[in-house]
Amino acid sequence: GHDLKEMRAHIDPAWQRGLFDACGRMMVKLTTIPQPVIARVHGAAAAAGCQLVSMCDLAVAAEGAKFGLSGINAGIFCSTPAVGVVRNVPRKRAMELLVTGKLIDAATAADWGLVNRAVPADRLDEAVAELASAIVAKSAAAVALGKAAFYRQVECGLAEAYAVAGEAMTCNMLDPDAAEGIDAFLGKRPPNWRR
Repeated sequence: GHDLKEMRAHIDPAWQRGLFDACGRMMVKLTTIPQPVIARVHGAAAAAGCQLVSMCDLAVAAEGAKFGLSGINAGIFCSTPAVGVVRNVPRKRAMELLVTGKLIDAATAADWGLVNRAVPADRLDEAVAELASAIVAKSAAAVALGKAAFYRQVECGLAEAYAVAGEAMTCNMLDPDAAEGIDAFLGKRPPNWRR
């Protein structure tokens, strides 16, 4: 999370606004870069730390990791961290984190959808590497196009989401990697992606 001592030392509204604006821009940037971002969590992810995990495309946590929106314990409602968290977990779960300030364990975070999986601490690097390797083995062009479309459509109404997704599928089908992937599938051979 944020450094509370630093935040307390700057009671100027412009400084506070600058901090939260910069943080928000960084969180949005995670969704706009073409590469999937994987959070690797091995400790406590509280407040802005939990926000960071929620804004990553994927997340793997060690079983001992903890997650929460604990600002309320210091008299701060975690409004900005809630933006990402409520887009990962059901509303009532997010509100529980916001108003109680309690931390949840990694298994609960996985069950609620905040992280993809919780693994023993000694398997954390291996689990992240497996996920990253599975992504790297795919067409970078298809992953980038798909990630962009995913974030555009997820905030839309149903009809608009299908329009966005249909346009993305059309563009994807015209990409040389799609032709290579289909030919490889039909030819029962591994694809040779452009890089």
